[in-house]
Amino acid sequence: MDRAATNSIQSHRGILGQLEAVLAAHFDPAVSLLAHAIVEGKKILICGNGGSASDASHFAAELVVRYFRDRRAYPAIALASDLAIVTACGNDYGYNRIFARQVEALGQAGDVLVALSTSGKSVNVLEAIATAKRQGMATLGLSGANAMGCDVDIAVPSTITARIQEMHILCVHLFVESLEARLPQ
Repeated sequence: MDRAATNSIQSHRGILGQLEAVLAAHFDPAVSLLAHAIVEGKKILICGNGGSASDASHFAAELVVRYFRDRRAYPAIALASDLAIVTACGNDYGYNRIFARQVEALGQAGDVLVALSTSGKSVNVLEAIATAKRQGMATLGLSGANAMGCDVDIAVPSTITARIQEMHILCVHLFVESLEARLPQ
């Protein structure tokens, strides 16, 4: 293995160690938000840009399909997945509204918006959070060092996009594993 790969692994380990402290305080509240919505028959809307959009789709797939065990489908929608909506909204209202507009259409009180942003500064993600709050939705943020003002914020202590994304997908897997353990089939 070359030096760059070795350095990345060491960086990953260091950030993971710091993330454990963040999760000690915020993991149970995050999973409780998600579990409550599922038990109450509500939905989970998930948004993010670029790699975070892919993570949002991955999260929605784990919730709707399954992670480890066969169980009922959990209602989840990745808001970056419908290209017609994203491009029409971007064209008609501007890119900053692509998620907020969908939250307006699909979100209801009691639903949860999961917002992913490695910088914590993505305007379209922040607008979706504000819209979700106005609609009485709970909000869960997964970001880098800058928290986004969600009901529960898990801010990965890093400014390195790759490391933040690695930690986000770990959180996604931990959330779904915990949900499958907590909720009845």
